[in-house]
Amino acid sequence: MEDVHVHFLHNTTGKYTFELLDKIVSAAVNSKMDEIYLLEHTHQFSEFRKVYEPVDNFNLYQHDWLTTRMGGTIENYLSFIESAKKKKYDLKIKFGLEVCFIPKTADLLDSILKEYKFDFLTGSVHYIDGWGFDHKAEFWKDINADNAYRRYYEIMAELIKTEIFDGVAHPDSIKCFQYYPSYNLRDTYIEIANLLNKSKMYAEQSGGLALNYGLSELGLNKIMLEVFKENDVKIRTASDAHKPEHVGANIFELQQLIED
Repeated sequence: MEDVHVHFLHNTTGKYTFELLDKIVSAAVNSKMDEIYLLEHTHQFSEFRKVYEPVDNFNLYQHDWLTTRMGGTIENYLSFIESAKKKKYDLKIKFGLEVCFIPKTADLLDSILKEYKFDFLTGSVHYIDGWGFDHKAEFWKDINADNAYRRYYEIMAELIKTEIFDGVAHPDSIKCFQYYPSYNLRDTYIEIANLLNKSKMYAEQSGGLALNYGLSELGLNKIMLEVFKENDVKIRTASDAHKPEHVGANIFELQQLIED
């Protein structure tokens, strides 16, 4: 079994330690994982500051939110990875990034990423034209859900077409606060499925929204999962763990949903 989305320090500026890594590995082994993908958000690293300018300038809340989290340096992370790879563990570990895709700064993002070497890059959509849709439910007030969903998947399509990434994180995370569009998304999902296959990318079957937002629905929504399976999209299980004790959470259930 695999968990391809495990956060390490997650929004902290503390030091990387083998003590924390050992806790993560122990939790993964206890959860019967054979492989984990450890990653960090790009918003944790000062090297990506300019990439987030559309987010930073959107409103004061997002400026403050980003400022409190962007205290680390990617060189520190890479240095730790280099040391960690010299050790042996009881399962396979890959080290990478969860990369926020922001269309206005996509070229800058690409140029920065080319400077570094990671085992994998997972692309994610957390912002719709600067707006952080997954921050607070009250931020959805007066938002047209149909327009938000259309734009969300337009951005995801752009993300996939760059062919920068190995996979796409939580591809229906826009449902995080349970706002839904009035139209059927099947055709949109088919488009995303075709693009993923063309770019040879995987999609996460993520339990993150159930784990971190309390959603009752586990993993991809029924229609998206059905479309991805019908179109032979590579689907990989992910906990979206933000603390060691959550590594491997829901993985067996997520895999069963894929196989049903």
